[in-house]
Amino acid sequence: MDTFETIHGHRSIRRYKPDPVDAALLEKLLEAGVRASSSGNMQTFSIVVSRDPDMRERLYGPHMEQEMVRQAPVLLTFCADFRRMRKWLRISEAPDNFDDFFAFMVAATDAILASQNVALAAEAEGLGICYLGSTLANADQVGEILECPPGVFPVVGFVLGWPDEDPAPRDRLPLSGLLHRETYHDHTDDEIREIYRDRNRAGWDRYMSRPALRAAVEEAGVENLAQLYTVVKYTREGHARYTKNVLGYLKKQGFLQG
Repeated sequence: MDTFETIHGHRSIRRYKPDPVDAALLEKLLEAGVRASSSGNMQTFSIVVSRDPDMRERLYGPHMEQEMVRQAPVLLTFCADFRRMRKWLRISEAPDNFDDFFAFMVAATDAILASQNVALAAEAEGLGICYLGSTLANADQVGEILECPPGVFPVVGFVLGWPDEDPAPRDRLPLSGLLHRETYHDHTDDEIREIYRDRNRAGWDRYMSRPALRAAVEEAGVENLAQLYTVVKYTREGHARYTKNVLGYLKKQGFLQG
């Protein structure tokens, strides 16, 4: 497909056919990830490919029991990885300056850039993907299952396979609400209302079409999309738990030493 057609046609696919992804095609997609921009051309990321059903079953729990983890034939996990480079520095008798939070951010950015290259390449080939926020939220559990050593941290991942559904693309905020020219423009309340006008309607209708979420919304007594986000979906308690997970695992993996 045309590049812009691929980008604008993106949908998150949550239902997959059982058909496998050909090994040669998967290799082609992963090579696209290798060509992503990288800080200093250090390529401080690694990609863990999980195709074995038993491995995906083990990852099903940390990925919040999302059925697509079992159903899709491929699960890709993109890791911030300074372990490989730090070993190279050691055997080259060079100083190791990559054991701090800034190093993690550099490597995390590399991993995310590589993941998006692979995602776009996959969609251009007619495959479907769905990113998993649970990769970061439960990085400690995912990392343990994938046997990530110190210096390696799962940042982002997605399932990959042949779509068994054809959902409509989701709404996006207008470019005018995301674009700042020369300096940052701090939006007024009226501008914020306009930026989120369509999202308030489309997002609310989409969530209300899902019986389980509708029941949770009604039980919580929320009245709009903003309240749904912070009372039902992304609670302070949940964020505190995930923050604790991430910070603890960053320390364990050697990214908070400097």
